[in-house]
Amino acid sequence: MTSLKGTRITWLGHATVLVQTAKGTNILIDPFIQHNPKYPKGFALPENIHFILLTHGHGDHISDAVPVAKKHKSNVVAIYELAAFVGQQGAESTTGMNIGGTVQLEDVAVTMVEAKHSSGVDGKDGTQYAGVAAGFVLTIADGPVLYHAGDTTVFSDMKLIKELYRPEIAMLPIGGFYTMGPKEAALAAHFLEPKAILPIHFGTFPPLTGTPEQLESFLKGSIEIIKIAPGQSI
Repeated sequence: MTSLKGTRITWLGHATVLVQTAKGTNILIDPFIQHNPKYPKGFALPENIHFILLTHGHGDHISDAVPVAKKHKSNVVAIYELAAFVGQQGAESTTGMNIGGTVQLEDVAVTMVEAKHSSGVDGKDGTQYAGVAAGFVLTIADGPVLYHAGDTTVFSDMKLIKELYRPEIAMLPIGGFYTMGPKEAALAAHFLEPKAILPIHFGTFPPLTGTPEQLESFLKGSIEIIKIAPGQSI
């Protein structure tokens, strides 16, 4: 696997990932903590969560965004409409961007890229529009390029993500049902050509039946699969 050059990636179950750079920037992606059955019991977030990235508005990706943002005074970065929503819910600092845009978060250039999925938030009047689903590419200064796909199926324009950003670690959903499963994720891996894949969004709930072993069987050793339990880091 490629050298992470001091960057630490901790999987916290489902699609929740903590990225800590060598320079000390802490980024939490899709915080799903309190009601996440796979969140590691007793795991304490760092004292400072500088930024929170949200891929889309579903509750299993944003339910703890506002509480964490309030506690840690984090800046919440999301597509424009979703950033506005979490601001209305009490997040004091938000950055609303859109697909194709890049924002500099300390030593990390964060680019919002496409995903193929629905998006909506549970507001006081029921489900409301929250922009569209997205993924993020994190280009870390003097560090690796990471790709968090969010919730998505495979799509051929993942080849553009490879061509433009060349991610070294790809965090791909593999559970199926709500996202792509192992077969589709294997094709996504061929489009992206990362050094390694960190499987996410599997095993949390009964419909999410895809496994890293199934992904491995489709890839036949062509790309490394990172197998870690929630709470473990690479």
